[in-house]
Amino acid sequence: MRPGPRNLITDVAGLRVGNAEDRGLKSGTTVIVCDRPTTASAQVLGGAPGTRETDLLEPHNSVQTVDAIFLSGGSAFGLDAGTGIQAALREAGRGFVVGPVRVPIVPGAILFDLLNGGDKDWGCYSPYRDLGYQATQRAGVDFQLGSQGAGTGALTAGLKGGLGSASAVTDSGATIGAIVAANPLGSVTFGQSRHFRAALHEIGDEFGGLGLPNSPPPESREIRTKMNLGQPREGNTTIAVIATDAALSKADCKRLAISAHDGFTRAIWPSHTPMDGDIVFALSTGASERTIDVSEMVDLCAAASSVMARAIARAVYFAHAEPGDVMPSFR
Repeated sequence: MRPGPRNLITDVAGLRVGNAEDRGLKSGTTVIVCDRPTTASAQVLGGAPGTRETDLLEPHNSVQTVDAIFLSGGSAFGLDAGTGIQAALREAGRGFVVGPVRVPIVPGAILFDLLNGGDKDWGCYSPYRDLGYQATQRAGVDFQLGSQGAGTGALTAGLKGGLGSASAVTDSGATIGAIVAANPLGSVTFGQSRHFRAALHEIGDEFGGLGLPNSPPPESREIRTKMNLGQPREGNTTIAVIATDAALSKADCKRLAISAHDGFTRAIWPSHTPMDGDIVFALSTGASERTIDVSEMVDLCAAASSVMARAIARAVYFAHAEPGDVMPSFR
């Protein structure tokens, strides 16, 4: 596999990404806008999810496509971002047609970043509706990683988290991409070393090129979480989207989301804990107009795991230091 030209999820034709953040708040929102209604599903494996409209994504339910997916900080307050995204899409004439009206379909998920040093005294109403609207207006094929959008205030065990993305082109020619806001309970490195657990999947030096440690430090086998560092055990969750230009069914998207969760386990230890709300949304734009057979689907699922692991490491690698941080940044 090789990365796409941008090494971003927007290498999958038919997708745009927008970020909006508030530096004082140390939080923000990211939206993945589909240029046309796009087949979607999702899989939750964390024990503490915060989501919007995920039930409709189950393969046995009637709505087949979505207009956008959002990832947001703000815990349950961040679900308000979906309202702002809907407003922007409605202005653009997007949405599921019901008689004379259109209803934009915008599932999403949130992570907990309320105790990260930012000023959360926002008054009566949270700012996430406006952040969602701004993110949608800014959506394009190029966007920044690290302390941006939904990753603005994200934290891991010992390091700042962030927003990450990566892409790959499979041997059969399908493009697959991931975007993730990494805020896990667990750690992304081997012990306290600078070697990422996702290093096996790194392409070139996309997150530093340090590779695997010659000998994993002894503490690599110890469970290292935010709780060990005195952080609240509830302040977590990694939320992500995996996408491809191959033409998949809704059930195939569900399978792709399940496989992408393997990228969490390759990049974060521990993952999928009772204190994480881990979720992966899956999108099939069908832009390549190629259906795939079973063997190609196996390759695509393997690529989903690898691309997701790389995106998580890139989220942490590109985070930058800011005043008031409660964790150091990787660089």
